[in-house]
Amino acid sequence: MHSVTRVPGPCLAGLVARGDFVSRDAIKLVAGMRCFFANRLQSTAATSLPRALPAKSDFCSRHLGPREKDQREMLKYLEVKNISELIDKTVPENIRLNREMNLDSPLSEDELIDRARQLAATNKVFRSYIGMGYYGCLTPNTILRNVFENPGWTTQYTPYQAEIAQGRLESLLNYQTMVTDLTGLDVANASLLDEGTAAAESMGLCFRYTKKRKFYVSDKVHPQTVAVVQTRASAMGVDVVVQSIPQMDFSKKDICGVLYQYPDTEGAVQDYSDMIKACHDSKALAVCATDLLSLAVLRPPGEIGADIALGSSQRFGVPLNFGGPHAAFFAVKEPLTRLMPGRVVGVTRDASGDRAYRLALQTREQHIRRDKATSNICTAQALLANMAALYAVYHGPAGIRDIATNVHHWALIFARGLMHEGHVVEHPHFFDTLKVKPNAPLDDIRKRAASREINLRYFADDTVGISLDETVKQKDLDDLLWIFDCKKNAATIAEEMPEAPQDSVLFSSHRRTTDYLTHPVFNTLVKHWDAVCMSIGVCRSLQVPFGDANSALHETAGEQGRFSRTFHDFLGFLYYETEQYDGNDAFVVSGIYKPAPVRAFGSVARLQAAVRRVGTGSVRDHRIRQDLFTAEQWCSGRVCRIKNDICSFQSQG
Repeated sequence: MHSVTRVPGPCLAGLVARGDFVSRDAIKLVAGMRCFFANRLQSTAATSLPRALPAKSDFCSRHLGPREKDQREMLKYLEVKNISELIDKTVPENIRLNREMNLDSPLSEDELIDRARQLAATNKVFRSYIGMGYYGCLTPNTILRNVFENPGWTTQYTPYQAEIAQGRLESLLNYQTMVTDLTGLDVANASLLDEGTAAAESMGLCFRYTKKRKFYVSDKVHPQTVAVVQTRASAMGVDVVVQSIPQMDFSKKDICGVLYQYPDTEGAVQDYSDMIKACHDSKALAVCATDLLSLAVLRPPGEIGADIALGSSQRFGVPLNFGGPHAAFFAVKEPLTRLMPGRVVGVTRDASGDRAYRLALQTREQHIRRDKATSNICTAQALLANMAALYAVYHGPAGIRDIATNVHHWALIFARGLMHEGHVVEHPHFFDTLKVKPNAPLDDIRKRAASREINLRYFADDTVGISLDETVKQKDLDDLLWIFDCKKNAATIAEEMPEAPQDSVLFSSHRRTTDYLTHPVFNTLVKHWDAVCMSIGVCRSLQVPFGDANSALHETAGEQGRFSRTFHDFLGFLYYETEQYDGNDAFVVSGIYKPAPVRAFGSVARLQAAVRRVGTGSVRDHRIRQDLFTAEQWCSGRVCRIKNDICSFQSQG
């Protein structure tokens, strides 16, 4: 008797046309198909070696479960002769390539790793100070080795099974607590895909909350974020207006929200209180795109009056990874909780009355609400959120503040050196980013920067942007000063600076005065081993947790290449000749483009009309029936750490 499970037809993407009842073995066949394609490519690849030589690698059979015997049994159950016939019956003719793929000959695992190293060697790893939401960081080796490179963390993504995911859930709860503490808001998720996506989600939240179709975006928001918001808005029928904050007109009360950057993309730190008040008077929401590290020394958005705060947590210990992935954070005021997208971890009690962690507010999710969902948690960068949370646990509040203060002090020293040579620093208050109007030809600065293998940001108005980070050392700052032809080095400038410089945000009205990361988990010395034993995974148990990337273990060989510094230390924004050096002197920023037109279900007009018909959807919580799920009784208000909460990693070992 074959074991049969009921699954939604769309889950198998039309793989088997036998109704909604599908064999468990048939589900496994998806993995087997991957093996089939690999073997098919291998068999058609041209080679000059004798066919009698044995195969170099059995990677496919080791990585994927089904063997030939297993495949024959599954094919027999599906009543097809071979996988080719299965493909013919399930894959529509109009989407097939109908030609041989132009691929290199198959490689063994060791050949693949060598090839990856060769490709990485063609990159020139410049020091990059472009900023715009991407910054160098120092990942603690404990996190790098035991989390980032550990299949036990990288394989299982979304912790659907709370029973065997308490460690990951606890870490994600730490992430939420970290975000709410630093932003000064009530509730945070864990997490979203990136800062641009989070900004687009904030626009959707504002639209659902106010039912208005006009959204203001400050022209000082990172350009890639603006592009993502505009692309999403074209599908939602929302009118996005990009302009400077003084030009925004709130008198008509026809806007749903305002998105601004703090500190802005040019590095300026400003007081947005008046703009936020005008926004609230017009019944709109204020959305703050911000930098988590800066909030260690700057007033939090919630204290200023923002309703939503979002951004990237990349600089909390997550390598640049050639531009991504990086976890975005998203925090809101309490009334907006049920409109907020993304995974939310809460505290509950199990059937024995013991405190436990679980995914909360799941009735917002797509797997439950379908077309009326306000969230689809997917994987949502859980690994990267865990890395950021562990970074905060590793350093604690004092360590985070020290890192932020050091970055700011480097920026102050650099600004003093520039101004001493007659260059103009455009903004009086800044955290880590300077916009400089040089008194020398811009071409000279570009050539000097290229000679030291340094990337800077070049604005259209012939100004230069420089964003510093925690990786900066004295030699780096001396090189930056040399690029601008400054005569003094960093040490000399630092000796001449007063103890309380007036241009420092640490001695201004923008400074932070409230505490953060006060929970014991952030204030307890963490041993290196504690970061390893937090959760059950396929490398420590015979159980395969739900959310394990369709139960496919991430192969070691495939993961190994990305740990090279020439890959994971590459920035999101760089110049083409540094990505693969070809001697070309053209300076073109890679990765910033105008938003692509959205064409879904025919035309944009039809899609917009459909959105208007559907409306914003109901977000009422259809609560779990208590007689069915007595073990999951929700503890109100517990989506972040409180003082008497569980704080020991070992308690979840």
